[in-house]
Amino acid sequence: MVEFRVDRQTLADAVAWAARTLPSRPTLPVLAGMLVEASADGALTLSGFDYEVSAKATIETDVTEPGRVLVPGRLLADIVRNLPPHPVEVVTKGTEVVVSCGSAEFGLQTLPVEDYPTLPEPPQPSGTVPGDVFAAAVAQVTPAAGRDETLPMLTGVRVDFEGDTMWLACTDRYRIAARELTWSPSVPDFTAGVVVPARTLADTARAIRAGSQVSIGLGGAGDTLIGISGGDRSMTTRLLDDQFINYRSRLTDAWSTTARVRTAPFIEAIKRVALVTERNTPLRLDFTGDQVRIRAASGDAARANETMPAQLTGDEIDIAFSPQYLLDGLAGIDTEYTRLECTGPTRPALLTAIPDRRDDSDTDTPPDDAGDTGFRYLLMPIRLTT
Repeated sequence: MVEFRVDRQTLADAVAWAARTLPSRPTLPVLAGMLVEASADGALTLSGFDYEVSAKATIETDVTEPGRVLVPGRLLADIVRNLPPHPVEVVTKGTEVVVSCGSAEFGLQTLPVEDYPTLPEPPQPSGTVPGDVFAAAVAQVTPAAGRDETLPMLTGVRVDFEGDTMWLACTDRYRIAARELTWSPSVPDFTAGVVVPARTLADTARAIRAGSQVSIGLGGAGDTLIGISGGDRSMTTRLLDDQFINYRSRLTDAWSTTARVRTAPFIEAIKRVALVTERNTPLRLDFTGDQVRIRAASGDAARANETMPAQLTGDEIDIAFSPQYLLDGLAGIDTEYTRLECTGPTRPALLTAIPDRRDDSDTDTPPDDAGDTGFRYLLMPIRLTT
């Protein structure tokens, strides 16, 4: 028997978090279920688990009858999301869970809770990081993660911890996205390196509450788990094989060309020129003097070019990229100016964010410093035939 009353939006947020892990085609019927546990102290815990990833949300409710029940998770999420803005009452009646809100009422057949697998215990916290910083870093690197499941290493985010520094990196062999940030380890000399499934980490980061502090734990059964929690939400996931390329060594080079452009106008110009591109059509960047010419053509069908100001140091260069890959890298740059560095039209190019000025002086000229914001995006060019 379970009976409780809860605010609709609070319940909807918690159910949505727990439903993230539910498989669309479960190997076992009970894995389609969401575990609902109400305790006598007013805590309501909603959990989902697919043997790889677990998600759990705990909220405060008015519990009349404590207990636990297993219900179809995706259906519950759809129902709660569409309820009117009134308090929700949930009560079990025989083999049915009745969800009432205003004049709406739904009955859900329960699943056998005794068959539900035991959720993994999250590892002990290894340190913390501000939630907004962590979410932004994950969003910057995960677009570069591979999609080929036959190469699991490339579908993950490599996370390295060295003292108070955390690195996140992804690669699909054509690009590397990396972000360096500061975190607070529980042990000053903490060191570790793991590979986390990129899709799972991206979903988790997007759902982290604004302003929350994120706790990261490593270890668990056989040291194969990572646990991430923020506020009243937590998740665990199995780690991938920790083999990964030495990405940091590839992010440094003796660049012969450095170009600085305004980020937002550069992105908009690329999007416009890319309208004429087709699959595998390169977008060319011709840096000369104080400008960059952006151009593309799809055979004799269409062509486009646009010129915008750029500050060039070193050799002039004509280099080509996949438009989408280039835009993915620029999407991770949130400063006014972007720096592009390269050593030739067939060698990788590095995109970094130039830190914004702290004053308003000479805003038409990019800051001429060697710093960056910790985000680096290395992109392989497309070899030009003409």
